[in-house]
Amino acid sequence: MSDVLTIWRAKSSSWDASCSIDVQLLCGGGLAETKAYLLTEGSADAAQALDHIRRSQDAGDFADFSLEKLAASHAAYYHA
Repeated sequence: MSDVLTIWRAKSSSWDASCSIDVQLLCGGGLAETKAYLLTEGSADAAQALDHIRRSQDAGDFADFSLEKLAASHAAYYHA
């Protein structure tokens, strides 16, 4: 969880970064765990990140999400 707000700040720093950094990268500690952390963290950044994750969920961006699939996808992409 220590990286979630750093990733969020990078993602929200510009339009290009927002498009380039997948929302799923915020949830490397797990979707439910990340949402719970952001809910209790209390900062404005945390509230914005949580809202973005929730809207992304509603849009289907987390359909079939799992940490294993996320890790495998990134390993395949960045190792090639």
